[in-house]
Amino acid sequence: MLDRPNVYACGSTDRAAHRRKDPDWLATARAAPETRIVPVWRARSLVVGPEEAPRMALLPPDGGWGDEAVLLGLRDGAAVFAVDLSALEAPEEHPAVAPCVADGGRFVDLRLIGPLMDHDEGSLCAYARGLTHWNARHRFCGVCGSPAAGTEAGHVRKCSNPECATPHFPRTDPAVIMLVHDGGDRCLLGRQAVWPAGMHSTLAGFVEPGECLEEAVAREVFEEVGVRITDVRYHSSQPWPFPSSLMLGFTARALSAEMTVATDELESARWVTRGFLRNLEPSDEFRMPRLDSIARRLIDDWIAAG
Repeated sequence: MLDRPNVYACGSTDRAAHRRKDPDWLATARAAPETRIVPVWRARSLVVGPEEAPRMALLPPDGGWGDEAVLLGLRDGAAVFAVDLSALEAPEEHPAVAPCVADGGRFVDLRLIGPLMDHDEGSLCAYARGLTHWNARHRFCGVCGSPAAGTEAGHVRKCSNPECATPHFPRTDPAVIMLVHDGGDRCLLGRQAVWPAGMHSTLAGFVEPGECLEEAVAREVFEEVGVRITDVRYHSSQPWPFPSSLMLGFTARALSAEMTVATDELESARWVTRGFLRNLEPSDEFRMPRLDSIARRLIDDWIAAG
């Protein structure tokens, strides 16, 4: 067990799954004065407070939120719902949001502020972002093409065609992410051309059908840099709703230092030492991944272990 969870992971919200099928409880909860709403607008989270310490904005339930509020669970005994406001051209058009925005509230990409937030609040914002994204992109049945309606408080979408009636559940795409090292003082980091200037990170890739996690780790490393590996060890996981992944972190030892970089996947890759990373002054030549990412956690833990 990690001494501290990854950013966005292991929040304290009680998901209250047993309440999702209880329409009477849901109706009561939607109207209860202590209930709070977490608004999401075009994948951005509403926050308040100073730039260096943003807080999640929790709004009251009597704001005309519509019928598609998604139950996130219970927080300190009170129900919390997420509401997607993406249909609005400007979120302050919503009468319940306007006072918060006028008082300094703003919608921000969670990836920019996750490490600055209270851990539980960042986790809840990530949960809200993931569920609203899934609901917005699964409006139709993938089997017959008929409209799919939200049920179970936004955790299931059911085909409206009675001859089909297929239930659809939130999708999470498993992805492996791995810190490859040489068994000594070097690790292998890669760079994609679309990343911010200088940013290097661990290798990663999606798990394919019929593939176990260890196979995915080995395949992705070989596909991206042509390196065979061994000693694959699980490290930790992290929900990554950007838009819908679960990152499964590993370490692995390279059997050779020779690389053949797949330029259709990476712009470059290089071996770096612990000393280099410890003394790094971030620049457009080289910087590590963002603090909210499991990639950064893998790198930082490897540095600390040497």
